Amino acid sequence: MTQTSTTKVTYAISDFIETKQKVLNWLQRFNTFCFLDNHQYQILPHSQECLLGAGVKRQLKANAGNALEQLQKFIGHNQNWLFGHLGYDLKNEIEEVYSSHVDAIGFPDLFFFEPEYLIRLSEQEIIIEGENPTLVFDEINNADKRDNKKVTPPAIRNSLSQEEYITVIKKLKEHILRGDCYEINFCKDFFAEDCIIDPLSIYKKLSIESPNPFSALYRMNDQWLICASPERFLKKQGNSILSQPIKGTSKRELLNTELDELKKLDLYHSAKDRSENVMVVDLVRNDLAKICKEGTVKVDELYGIYSFPQVHQMISTISGELTDNISFSEVIRATFPMGSMTGAPKKRVMDLIEQYETTKRGIFSGAVGYISPEGDFDFNVVIRSIMYNAATSYLSFKAGSGITFYSDPEMEWEECLLKAAAIKKVLESNY
Repeated sequence: MTQTSTTKVTYAISDFIETKQKVLNWLQRFNTFCFLDNHQYQILPHSQECLLGAGVKRQLKANAGNALEQLQKFIGHNQNWLFGHLGYDLKNEIEEVYSSHVDAIGFPDLFFFEPEYLIRLSEQEIIIEGENPTLVFDEINNADKRDNKKVTPPAIRNSLSQEEYITVIKKLKEHILRGDCYEINFCKDFFAEDCIIDPLSIYKKLSIESPNPFSALYRMNDQWLICASPERFLKKQGNSILSQPIKGTSKRELLNTELDELKKLDLYHSAKDRSENVMVVDLVRNDLAKICKEGTVKVDELYGIYSFPQVHQMISTISGELTDNISFSEVIRATFPMGSMTGAPKKRVMDLIEQYETTKRGIFSGAVGYISPEGDFDFNVVIRSIMYNAATSYLSFKAGSGITFYSDPEMEWEECLLKAAAIKKVLESNY
């Protein structure tokens, strides 16, 4: 044991996986927490394996209007760790876009909190910051899974039938043909009413079924996010900033290594997926150019193919050097919502998303992450996620794809089902 200050203690651990499970069990006592889980991926730049903020010293909850201005004041109040989320409808104060759709989950457009306890977990050690770290370490070591109230299996329904979905895709392609947009991310909703779930158990099972590098278990009172995201939105380290949008998906063939490699090659050479990917790369370059020093924005990797448990994904990396003294809110105003979840041009496709989708996205296609005392931050893209309101027993998860002129509606439907498969499997096997 190495004591670095009166409130920060580092302990060696012998079993990383067991310790992570105990940390998750210990979390059950808190009404607000954010557990960020890298699942031992080494997608660069890699800085934290597991990072946790639990309990609330102070918090900010706001909806679109002047939420980012409030957040900037909240950040400047004192320089400490902050955890939280940016909801998709923050777009309403960044652009003149509105939504009258129903949101049955109820996350606010923006929520951040300064935690009572900060825990960093790596393969070799656990670092605990907060009041009486030694007591917390003992509590974690003795934490068991509590018995939860009786659960009821979710009866999962589709917001759109296959026929209705295909009709929408054809209409979106007409918009593309008319020149209204180049590419649009369209999402469909899966939902269940009157269901009672155990979010911790489902997160653990989803982590086994679909461990992804930007996963999160996030709670804000009755609102839960169970997230298995493979995508990073933005990371700032020092004066450098980068984004790693995903566009391009191919199903894995886990029982046939040769065929699985062919799937990767097919994805890499796919004209449709490259078209989607490069459009988003151009959009991100344009966004970063608003906040970076002239001539510093560059594409570090184009059409990178990365393998995850169910799918291969095409990921590109774009980076730049930030303009001096730029604020967090200015960065978000320039880049949010992320282009991979909207399309191009961003303003027009956000209008079309509101026209054709049937529910508010809420926290989905927003971002969850942290801001460090030094002003560094790392945020994911909220996809491959279950949203749950424990007060109303309502559950939702969404899946989407990038629609271009070359999109085949039936194949886009299948891509949505593929992206939702791990979540459906976990929910349906949890009882």
